[in-house]
Amino acid sequence: MKDVDPFDLPEWLGESEVVWATAHGVRHGHHVSGALTGPDHDDVPCDLLAVDDAYPKPVADDDIRTRAHLAWRHGQILLLVCEDRLTLAVPGTSFTADLCLDAIGRLAKAVGASGDDYSVQLRIGADRPSWEGSEF
Repeated sequence: MKDVDPFDLPEWLGESEVVWATAHGVRHGHHVSGALTGPDHDDVPCDLLAVDDAYPKPVADDDIRTRAHLAWRHGQILLLVCEDRLTLAVPGTSFTADLCLDAIGRLAKAVGASGDDYSVQLRIGADRPSWEGSEF
């Protein structure tokens, strides 16, 4: 994992309406895949990583966890590249809707955008019920 300077990200992230949409539900552990999209722009893959998850092995080293917590404490977010994807390092072991909103809001702030220009589309991530044999 390598650090990313917010000024190295595409300019449109600070100038356009942006939607971050998840590829799967937020209830699937320490990693949520998603993408940032905007009108007339190429998507930017963007994931959330809960850096404190440590089972069966740590997802981040001590340095990244410490810096993620420090940034968070100061109202910021640690931006990384992991497997060629922008990754937001978030303190914790899993995600809730509120934590996702907070993380994306901090990304907006990092690129100089207003949080009013960013929206979030979440998938719940619950298992689909089996309707076989029901009377519906």
